[in-house]
Amino acid sequence: MASRLWKTANTVAVWAYRATGGKVGGSARGCPVLLLTVTGRTSGRPHTVPVGYVRRDGSYYLAASAGGAPAEPQWIRNLRRTSTATIQVGRQTHPVSVEVLRGADRDAAWNDVVVASHPFFAAYETKAGRRIAVAKLTPTG
Repeated sequence: MASRLWKTANTVAVWAYRATGGKVGGSARGCPVLLLTVTGRTSGRPHTVPVGYVRRDGSYYLAASAGGAPAEPQWIRNLRRTSTATIQVGRQTHPVSVEVLRGADRDAAWNDVVVASHPFFAAYETKAGRRIAVAKLTPTG
């Protein structure tokens, strides 16, 4: 039941974002939101989800915080299995290359980009009890 409710809420959020060009659903807690479309690692079908981001040096950084939930969001698992995805920012759609950061690159992006821009993310790692993955998406078009 909870899974069905979550999927319905996601469908509504994506629809509202697209219908309004991001005027509805385009930010959460002061963090801008984009739509990420990535191919499912097992289904092979595209999945679209709203995700908060930080823009830095032409790339988009996404923290797989899931609001501090213990389990990673599915979208980061899908990004680990691909080198490309698509994002929609407002009304603009961009193909992007995908890099899920590791080691010192992940730590620098987490501290200097994500947490520095939106300090509330810092508490998510403690709440989740896991190291939160960070993906760097760079427009290719």
